[in-house]
Amino acid sequence: MGTMPDASAPMTGAGTRLLLVDDEVRFARTLGLGLGAQGYEVTIAPDGRAALELAAQLRPEVVLLDLGLPDLDGVAVVGRLRSWMSAPIIVLSARHEETSKVAALDAGADDYVTKPFGMDELLARLRAALRRMDAGSRDEPVVATLHFDLDLSSRRARVGADEVHLTPKEWQMVEVLARAPGRLVTQRELLREVWGPQYRTETEYLRVFVASLRRKLEPDPRHPRYLVTDPGVGYRLVVG
Repeated sequence: MGTMPDASAPMTGAGTRLLLVDDEVRFARTLGLGLGAQGYEVTIAPDGRAALELAAQLRPEVVLLDLGLPDLDGVAVVGRLRSWMSAPIIVLSARHEETSKVAALDAGADDYVTKPFGMDELLARLRAALRRMDAGSRDEPVVATLHFDLDLSSRRARVGADEVHLTPKEWQMVEVLARAPGRLVTQRELLREVWGPQYRTETEYLRVFVASLRRKLEPDPRHPRYLVTDPGVGYRLVVG
């Protein structure tokens, strides 16, 4: 984990109940202190069974969960939590394999941060996850960035004052990403939602359509700011 954020910066947790699930005692204590300094109300669970019990008791507003737990498989814990709770789940793990990331995201995780990570990055991911939760409760039909707007109800896209035509498949793809801005959507999920359940490995379709969307929406398609790729795993729409 990287350095702690500037102590003079304003706290961002604002009393948010956070469940931290990690069996590395020193790491969990250090991270818990850093998050507590940002205003989060942190409860630490050392294993999967404790995580499930504490989640039921405390009803956390966000969960940080390590995959390498000593008793239960971390992906299974994600799935059991997601079966009844809607709070964001961010996976923290030293596993770098794409299969681990995809499995956790398909089980219901909202994001994935690979160890070691910087504290500022983690805080940004937490803020983004909580914003998505708030936005979902408001059910806003318009997704706005500094460069373009997407009106999901009327299926209209604008770059500045100019309307941009998106094909039906481009709209389907951008709608999946826009349902939860900032969330990493796996390649498998995009293929299933846009082309159907029989399409599982045709990732070249995604590359072609994302490239087309970038040409139409991004200020610099060669250096995308909004339609971001997590190589080998999936895509996310960044609106901040």
